[in-house]
Amino acid sequence: MRRTLPLLVALAVCAGRATPADAPAPFARTNLVAWCIVPFDAKKRGPAERTEMVKKLGFARVAYDWRDEHVASFEEEIKQYKKHGIEFFAFWATHDKAFELFAKYDLHPQIWQTAPSPAGKTDAERTAAAVKQLLPLVERCAKAKCKLGLYNHGGWGGEPANLVAVCKELRQTHKAEHVGIVYNLHHGHDHIANFEKSLAAMQPYLLCLNLNGMNTDGEKKGQKILPLGAGEHDLALLKQIRAAKYAGPVGIIGHTNDDVELRLKDNLDGLDWLLPQLDGAPAGAKPKYRTQK
Repeated sequence: MRRTLPLLVALAVCAGRATPADAPAPFARTNLVAWCIVPFDAKKRGPAERTEMVKKLGFARVAYDWRDEHVASFEEEIKQYKKHGIEFFAFWATHDKAFELFAKYDLHPQIWQTAPSPAGKTDAERTAAAVKQLLPLVERCAKAKCKLGLYNHGGWGGEPANLVAVCKELRQTHKAEHVGIVYNLHHGHDHIANFEKSLAAMQPYLLCLNLNGMNTDGEKKGQKILPLGAGEHDLALLKQIRAAKYAGPVGIIGHTNDDVELRLKDNLDGLDWLLPQLDGAPAGAKPKYRTQK
C-alpha cells in the first residue's frame, strides 16, 4: 500500500489539470498559433529546425514574422510547413516576394498589419484617414484571398475602440468583410481594467487573440512580456475570454530573444497550469519557468 501512495497522489494531481487534448475551447492545443518565433529566437533556427520544433510542441499553425535576412528562406519555410502539415496561418506585414509565393503555393494566410495612427482633429477624421491609408492593402489582400488583421501596436490605432471603428467603416463602406482585428495582450496593458468591455466590442471582428502574462502597468515596469501564469491578471483575463465564448485562434508568443522553444514551453506550461483554475480547481504548484527569473 505504501508503494502505491505516491502513484495515487501523482494521478490525483494530473486528474485536476487539463491536458492538451481536453483543454477547454478556445485553449486546446489544436487552436493555438505559434507567434514571434523567427527573429526572436536566440538559436536562429532555420525553416526545417523551426518546423520540427513547433510540431514537437504540438502546434499546428504558425504566424510568421520576419526580418530582411529571412526573405531568402520564405519559400523553404512554406515547403517545410507543407511537408510537416503545419498551417502557414499568418504573415507579418507585407512583402512582394511573399505574395508571389502565396499565389504559387495557393496559400491564403492572414496578413497582420499594424493599425495606422494618422493625424486628425477628431476620431472620425482619424478613422477616415486610416481607412484611406489602408485601402490599397485591403484591396491587395482581397485579391489574394487573404484576411487582413489590423494589429494593435500602440498609439491611436492600437486602441480597441479605434480598431473597431476602422474595421466597421471598411466593412460598411468598402464591403471589406475580410478585414478584422488581431489583438495582442502584450500591447494592451492600459486596457486590462476594461478588457471585458473591449473584448465584447472587438469580438465580431477578431481574427486572432494573442496571449501574454499581464501585470498592472507591466510595460512601464519593464514587464511587457511575461510567460503565461506569471502575470497577476492572467487567470481573470482567461476567464473573461472563455465567458465571452470567443472561439477563434489564440496566439502563444515567443518575442523575448531566448531559445524560442523554451519560451514557448514556458507559456504552454503556464497555460496548462491556469486552465484547471478556470473551473475552480486548486492552483497547484506553479510552473518552473525556463526563461523567466
